[in-house]
Amino acid sequence: MKINGNAVRPGNVIEHKGGLWIAVKIQHTQPGKGGAYLQVELKNLRDNTKLNERFRSSETVERVRLEQKGFQFLFEDDDLLTFMDTTTYEQVSLSKALVGEKAVYLQDGMEVQIEFHDEDPLNLILPENIVLEIAETEPTVKGQTAASSYKPATMENGVRIMVPPFCSVGEKVVVNTETSEYSKRAD
Repeated sequence: MKINGNAVRPGNVIEHKGGLWIAVKIQHTQPGKGGAYLQVELKNLRDNTKLNERFRSSETVERVRLEQKGFQFLFEDDDLLTFMDTTTYEQVSLSKALVGEKAVYLQDGMEVQIEFHDEDPLNLILPENIVLEIAETEPTVKGQTAASSYKPATMENGVRIMVPPFCSVGEKVVVNTETSEYSKRAD
């Protein structure tokens, strides 16, 4: 589907320079001379390379629709991550390079979405929030409140995040998988 160059939004997948790219960041710019344009940071869905491009409103780009299917994470084997389609029970393996940094958040049995383009898996979408246990952090000091500064903590999967000072080792917290930030204590 063709769209105007200035209609690209973060998360849109476009066909550009012979590849599939996802818009990561956008910035509208209106210089003193000349016409306005949209500065877009693009990430290639196949090899994770990045590209900055300018699109004017007079240009058109091809927006691509990806098919999303529900999968369950099964296991990790060397450089491959194996998922099972929750409706057909077929298995799909994705390389860690394709999944990228998100692979550290995968947990056994986790429900995820995989985006396909012409039956070719391109992207993995994790749940927005997951529950992790704090494996290591500084001890809690009595009288500290949530209003004071955060302290570093290492989660059970090895990811380091900042948590409020009242959090302690062994406590379960909700972590945002997009930003790798503490959200709240787990219930």
